[in-house]
Amino acid sequence: MKNIVELAAFLQGRAMKNILITGGSGMLGSAFKKLLPDALYISSKDYDLRDRNQVDEMYATYKPEYVIHLASRVGGVLANMQNLGDFYFDNIMMNTNVLDAAKEHKVKKVLSCLSTCVYPDKVEYPLTEKQIHNGPPHSSNYTYAYTKRMIDIQSRAYREQFGCNFISMSPNNLFGEHDNFDLEDSHVIPAMIRKIYEAKQAGEDVTMWGDGTPLREFTYIDDICNISLFLLEAYDDPEPINVGTTGERTIKEIAEKIASYFNFEGNIAWDIYKPKGQHRKPSDNSKLLEFGWKEEDYTDFDEALHKTCQWFEDNYPNVRGVR
Repeated sequence: MKNIVELAAFLQGRAMKNILITGGSGMLGSAFKKLLPDALYISSKDYDLRDRNQVDEMYATYKPEYVIHLASRVGGVLANMQNLGDFYFDNIMMNTNVLDAAKEHKVKKVLSCLSTCVYPDKVEYPLTEKQIHNGPPHSSNYTYAYTKRMIDIQSRAYREQFGCNFISMSPNNLFGEHDNFDLEDSHVIPAMIRKIYEAKQAGEDVTMWGDGTPLREFTYIDDICNISLFLLEAYDDPEPINVGTTGERTIKEIAEKIASYFNFEGNIAWDIYKPKGQHRKPSDNSKLLEFGWKEEDYTDFDEALHKTCQWFEDNYPNVRGVR
């Protein structure tokens, strides 16, 4: 496998300015800018991807050869449960428009970002790529999950009928710098970072949702960016590919690590009456490893969490979801 520096140089040779990345102002888009500074980054301020006319205008203006489709409306358990219809409409329209217009504008390759939430709620673990459509997803975010599944369906259909080279990857829980720290709709790690940091500043105790027992696998955003470059070169299979690191941790364990980083000495309580999501959903990344990625290519979790906490502390309150 080429190292990431070689891959970046490889893509430079493919006219990097013809790589377009949707979701350019989000957490992943911000991380990509370190690797691909000259790529085309599109945010909701530039184009409304729910509007097909605007998507066509985007493709006609920039004429990309390669697209990394990251844009989506995302949120934590509460945001998903309270906005099921909005999450469905926004995501299904964005995904459908981006892929169909890519076909019409003859884009050479599209890499779309799915999520392990696409997997059925009741399924054997670890999660493998062939299980995606074997049952309904968890009820807490089922509309978001179905829109991600439809990326797989649309990509396969367009490959079979039109010969489009559309591929997709399924990361597990992502975290890192430039995340969304809004307590109403953030994911678990940024929510806990903000809660513990602000409790430390106020000299107060802190309360987390659930009981802290759910198990999750987490992948650092820089690793997903590196894997994306790897897949643009090495992967052309119509089947989605799991790209997250393995190794489960309890939510309580992560909260304690964050508290240790901030030297938080208050009490961490758990509100068992608040939703906690699925108990566990470990994924199998063996297919990615067969293509040449290695477990040691992932960033150590403690190192990545330290970087994320430090970035939040250095930039607070001027971070997404707080300012």
